[in-house]
Amino acid sequence: MSDKKTLFIDGKEVEFTDEPNLLEVIRKAGMNVPTFCYRPDLTSFGACRMCVVEVEGRGIQSSCTMPPEAGLKIHLNTEKTRRIRKTVLELLLANHDRNCLTCEKSGNCELQKYAEEYGIRTIRYPDKELEDYLPIDDSSPSIVRDPNKCILCGACVRACSEFQGHAVLGFANRGSKTLVQPMNGRPLGQVDCVNCGQCAAVCPTGALTIKSDIEQVWKEITNPEKKVVVQMAPATRVAIGEMFGLEPGVNSIGKMSAALRKIGFDLIFDTNFGADLTIMEEATEFLSRLKSGENLPIFTSCCPAWIKYLETEHPDMLHHLSSCKSPMSMLSPVLKTLDPEHFGISKDNMVVVAIMPCTAKKYECKRPELTTNGKPDTDYVLTTQELGRMIKEAGINFNALDSEAPDSPFGEYTGAGTIFGASGGVAEAAARTAYEFATSEPLNDVDIKQMRGTSNRSRDIELDLKGTKLIIRVVSTLKEAEKSLKEIKEGKAQFQMLEVMACPGGCINGGGQPRSCDDSKIKEERAQGLYKEDTELQYRKSHFNPSIRKLYNEYLEEPNSHKAHELLHTIYTNKFTGSYKDI
Repeated sequence: MSDKKTLFIDGKEVEFTDEPNLLEVIRKAGMNVPTFCYRPDLTSFGACRMCVVEVEGRGIQSSCTMPPEAGLKIHLNTEKTRRIRKTVLELLLANHDRNCLTCEKSGNCELQKYAEEYGIRTIRYPDKELEDYLPIDDSSPSIVRDPNKCILCGACVRACSEFQGHAVLGFANRGSKTLVQPMNGRPLGQVDCVNCGQCAAVCPTGALTIKSDIEQVWKEITNPEKKVVVQMAPATRVAIGEMFGLEPGVNSIGKMSAALRKIGFDLIFDTNFGADLTIMEEATEFLSRLKSGENLPIFTSCCPAWIKYLETEHPDMLHHLSSCKSPMSMLSPVLKTLDPEHFGISKDNMVVVAIMPCTAKKYECKRPELTTNGKPDTDYVLTTQELGRMIKEAGINFNALDSEAPDSPFGEYTGAGTIFGASGGVAEAAARTAYEFATSEPLNDVDIKQMRGTSNRSRDIELDLKGTKLIIRVVSTLKEAEKSLKEIKEGKAQFQMLEVMACPGGCINGGGQPRSCDDSKIKEERAQGLYKEDTELQYRKSHFNPSIRKLYNEYLEEPNSHKAHELLHTIYTNKFTGSYKDI
């Protein structure tokens, strides 16, 4: 028996099944209504009133909060709905900083877009007084908060709470004085924000934006005394094309390499090499802990938001964390230690830039644990969005570029390094290598598909390590991670490895990626792009990477050696200063 039902949208009969609200039914039918506050991966809020529709017998209704019912007759574009939407826009604009040309979100702002679509040319309401403007908060290394551009849609508050279980952002005051701010009005850089950037990813205006390092990088590139080296994270290659009209998931690594050379970077490498290096170290560390039975389960250490969360909220659990640096923070010191000699570059004149899907990487590169002789191993982090803007600023026709390869030897990588960008990818890559390290037998089926998925935020996978049963847990979002930590503390955890990525779906949905919050399918398409590249590469296990083998033979000796620990491992410490929960 079919569970399909029908309703009518502007006279057209439309089927629906399990859609949570009218807005999703409308979108599924190929139609749309505007909205500021609705995001498919967040709870419905009904704050902005832009998505109103007229329902026969029910009057004006918010389509994002009203569930579908069989037989409903819905009208999207009536005189009443148009008048309400225009009034909402006028009220928002009257209270908004309208310096659009110099706004980070100019050209990508929903308020700007809808004002244009609805022909708002005059505003009947008085502008906000100059003395009512609030200061811009740029205290965070990752996010800039401009309260003068906030429209109180609440998307950022819900993202922080529902994805990360945090209450870093919240509503304060009442009436016309209502605003969104960190707890007690403190600067964003002084609260327990993990820098994930999901708040900026769901913000429809310029109220929350990525802190840009574009100008600093341009200065380094144009400085004739500097040699600027760049590395590219796996998730960026399946998202950068969206900024130039390509479909999500299209692998643009070749065009990225070409664009970076045209911009002026001297050497181009792939963070996937760093991911392969991470697996060599982490798989060895995991097997060592498994043998000794100490500090299990092991926690993956690639996500900087997850690490900061542990330091500030659960410092008593830090001994579970792998001592491995992230792929970015492994590759950078390798480049600065070995590249100057290999390419004849002065070490003092080398600048390392990382292209990342993640705003928290901007925080990571400034950590004192990831410096050498007081200098950062990674000098700058640019997000995928920032690189897209640099390509446009340089006048490069991205889609017309011929593919180019990164430089050797640190541009060679395996499929295991590629899948790091998706939730479950780190654990799957580690399992491929750990199995062969432990058993000395080939793992014939390397596709551990039960580890994959962008919608299920927590999953347990049972593996057989030649008679030893292992359970690996994969979670995305810190809210899900918190549940696993509780299990461990209560002695109920059965898993030996915990992979955590703070962003829903993993790095493919990082806060620095092109906007994806309006379509949940984009995450899956990006992930599939990574898995497709994995199947197409010659090597699919990190320990098969010839350049990795050469690096160990000539310099690092073996995984987890003294030399490897000096360069590739670190220790994180208790940074608990009093949780926001205690304020």
